[in-house]
Amino acid sequence: MNYEKICKNVMELDPKIRFAGIINEKGRLFAGGMRDGLKSLEDSRDDEMLYMELVLRAKMRREFDKVLGPVQFAMSYREKIIIMSFPVKDNVLLLSAEKGVNFSDIPFKILKILSH
Repeated sequence: MNYEKICKNVMELDPKIRFAGIINEKGRLFAGGMRDGLKSLEDSRDDEMLYMELVLRAKMRREFDKVLGPVQFAMSYREKIIIMSFPVKDNVLLLSAEKGVNFSDIPFKILKILSH
């Protein structure tokens, strides 16, 4: 899987997408990142905490896969931003977007990108 290409394709879906990155099972960003010209809302130490927490949540959700089926994506609608996460093998695609993004459409376009 070409993770950099996946992140690039996700960023091209909408200019309101601020960040698209692949986080490994240890909570480390190894592909993608922030859209050029934008600054993260949190500092780099908080980024690391966010990534580790995200991976932990993704692992915990797997506990219910047998009963409910595997998670396709998860979304947090926050005061300042929308965060979506998508399991990708043992990794997680993390996306953050401005609140004006079409969050009923974008996740399904991303699932299509991930299915190729």
